[in-house]
Amino acid sequence: MKNILVIEDDDFFRELVRKKLLSEGFGVSDAVDGESGIKKMKEKKPDLVLLDLLLPNIDGFEVLSQAKSDSVLSSVPIIILSNLGQQEDIERALKLGASDFFIKSQSDIDQVTKKISGLLEK
Repeated sequence: MKNILVIEDDDFFRELVRKKLLSEGFGVSDAVDGESGIKKMKEKKPDLVLLDLLLPNIDGFEVLSQAKSDSVLSSVPIIILSNLGQQEDIERALKLGASDFFIKSQSDIDQVTKKISGLLEK
């Protein structure tokens, strides 16, 4: 079973994503801020991370940057799932090493799970 870490501070959205991923057969763990997200990445070594950018303590850009500069975590695919949709935010996340970028208001969870499945099959 592939394990996915969801780093998202919005309780409702995190639970929605969690239920969808579980129903698709993934193992799911979660974190509510950037600091605990990095900690859980190091502990659990997930197969993939879904990351919000607007997080308390350490923002998603910093989480992404730290993960991609860590020799153990750098190969873990990270998909951004955020309300930030400005072109410069998207470009910054992709430059930092994000595998893909979804804007919450313009994406449905089925699109995201299809992308996850595709990345994890590689």
